[in-house]
Amino acid sequence: MAEIATIARPYAEALFQASKSDLGGTQNWLNSFAAVAADASLLQFAANPKATDAQVVDLVLSVSKVQTNSAAVNFLTTVVENGRLNVLGEIAAQFQKLKNAAQGVNDAIIYSAFPIEGAALIDLVALLEKRFGRKLNASVQIDASLIGGVRVVVGDEVLDTSVRARLDQMKAALVA
Repeated sequence: MAEIATIARPYAEALFQASKSDLGGTQNWLNSFAAVAADASLLQFAANPKATDAQVVDLVLSVSKVQTNSAAVNFLTTVVENGRLNVLGEIAAQFQKLKNAAQGVNDAIIYSAFPIEGAALIDLVALLEKRFGRKLNASVQIDASLIGGVRVVVGDEVLDTSVRARLDQMKAALVA
């Protein structure tokens, strides 16, 4: 069987081309659909031969509680009819990458031992944008194992200024 990324790519690209006028709104309902589709009981219901495609679509729409338009319903119907409900998460991720590339933005995950909020986060993002040379869409995740400092992941680039990384470097230097 083909990889999920390979299956999701045509859906994400087609949706991106069709929704260039409202990328933000499309990303919103797509993320909501993906979150609902990640539920194991929903996937089990969708796999039931007695459940019709219309019932699955209605269930996803009712649970997602997000403002949809005809394009959203048509897209969801196509995904369900083709038996690709389990791929919605990857479709949303690939759509996000296409949207970011079109807007010149990259996603950045900031791992920190402590919460970073408000002005401190704004200052850190500004510093990181300067360091990476591009606009960043940052999210913060707590990782107590870092002890202190931050570890930033932007695409395939990693900037690790954490205490844990420095301790690991000192350990490697002492053992060598």
